[in-house]
Amino acid sequence: MSTISYDASGAAQQAIAEHIDGLVEEKIATRIFAKDHTLWGPDAESESAIRLGWVEAATVSQPLVDGILELRDALRAEGVSRIVLCGMGGSSLAPEVIAGTAGVELTVLDSTDPEQVSAALADRLAETAIVVSSKSGSTVETDSQRRVFEKAFNDAGIDAKSRIVIVTDPGSPLDKASREAGYRAVFNADPNVGGRFSALTAFGLVPCGLAGVDIQAFLDEAEEAAEILNEDSTDNIGLALGIALGGTNPLRNKIVIAEDGSGIVGFADWAEQLIAESTGKLGTGVLPVVAGPESPEALNGADDVLVVRLVSADADVELRENEVAIAGGLPSQMFVWEFATAVAGRLLGINPFDQPDVEAAKVAARGLLDARPEPTPAAFTDGAVEVRGGEWLGSASTASEAVQALLGQLGTDGYLSVQAYLDRISHAPLEGIRDELAAVSGRPVTFGWGPRFLHSTGQFHKGGPAIGVFLQITAASSTDLAIPERPFTFGQLIAAQASGDAQVLEGHGRPVLRLHLTDRAAGVAQLQEVVAALAGQASALES
Repeated sequence: MSTISYDASGAAQQAIAEHIDGLVEEKIATRIFAKDHTLWGPDAESESAIRLGWVEAATVSQPLVDGILELRDALRAEGVSRIVLCGMGGSSLAPEVIAGTAGVELTVLDSTDPEQVSAALADRLAETAIVVSSKSGSTVETDSQRRVFEKAFNDAGIDAKSRIVIVTDPGSPLDKASREAGYRAVFNADPNVGGRFSALTAFGLVPCGLAGVDIQAFLDEAEEAAEILNEDSTDNIGLALGIALGGTNPLRNKIVIAEDGSGIVGFADWAEQLIAESTGKLGTGVLPVVAGPESPEALNGADDVLVVRLVSADADVELRENEVAIAGGLPSQMFVWEFATAVAGRLLGINPFDQPDVEAAKVAARGLLDARPEPTPAAFTDGAVEVRGGEWLGSASTASEAVQALLGQLGTDGYLSVQAYLDRISHAPLEGIRDELAAVSGRPVTFGWGPRFLHSTGQFHKGGPAIGVFLQITAASSTDLAIPERPFTFGQLIAAQASGDAQVLEGHGRPVLRLHLTDRAAGVAQLQEVVAALAGQASALES
């Protein structure tokens, strides 16, 4: 049974009171479900006309279930007990949340870091099948992951074709090539659904179903949620959440999404991509901040921040000022947030279905891979950290002073984006610097693992308000990995992706501090010590 509830206070409550009657009168809810592509203005019509399939995804995807479960049983009978998902952005974030919340093992490989890719290859290869998910197949990360796994299977005497499953749009280059190659199975998703809205399509269902998630129950609950949302009513929670995200006045354009007992694993990471990539364009947008209910941003009462807490259905919630609390099962929540993001797009006056600035970093990375220029000389080296930055570095001569110089570029309405091009599995504790930097800076801080954030918040960084400063962390590695039939390695690829994105950001006038760790372990430890010391100093000053 689909149950979902919410409560709101302060600016969110005021915005809902201001806008809800108008949205109901305009029949926004039923028009979205009727795929009315005119809702986001003339400039958005051509794109929205082919991107509204998500409103019926829970129903349209039902016929996929039997085929997925049959393949799951066949693979298990052959001794396959481990599923690896090769995908980026919308192709990987939803399955990771679905599997994690269900308590089912799914290895999500959404990286080009040679150490993370090597670790995925080394783990139980004989028991592994991979799902390669890409709308077109042109995504360089996913193509590279497929190539290296295919070689590993064949080198191990395993028929690679029997272990590769493809999810893609019908008629795409990947669709055609995969059928010609004779891979185990090819599942087609609805081409009228964009990647970040694809949780209820084959992109979300195939890897999770093969891994063991009850995808039938998942779709059934989502169908019930669709019935609730498809009502022009002042009680429509999707309308209310959409107003909270995009209708506050003045706009609270930093949305802290805090897990607070909902039982949903990693939901904020999925919602981050959905909101940032959908709204961050034309110099406007809403920046999602993945944090905790007691993180600095959730407590400091900044006038450009709204807090959304993900709570359990039976929680006794006491809202602080300018907060929203929302409860519900994962399928319902996903549908509600997709719907709310579309509503927010209308209120913000933007097209929520395009991503005009995502390609810039890809183009820059391809140019660097082709040209192979020498790295920009470091401004200075401090221990295991090479430091690069703009003129704003001033007289900084230590990593600590460089970080402080970057924070000095933060405006009163700004945010800091930390971008770590590292193995997000083995270096997961590095995320702990996020809260510390938020305490030091007094401003919202996001933390993204590269290159996956390029398919997510990367759109907001370039297309959203020009108020961000950027801390990029890269690292040398004693491990590298060749990509079959490609003239570059994974190490060269991730280095080009980091450099390319930094170039584009700097070209947009954004301050970028680049810290390159010449020794991974020592560099990570040094960076953690630097940030902890800054946080300690800030705390001492406050007290």
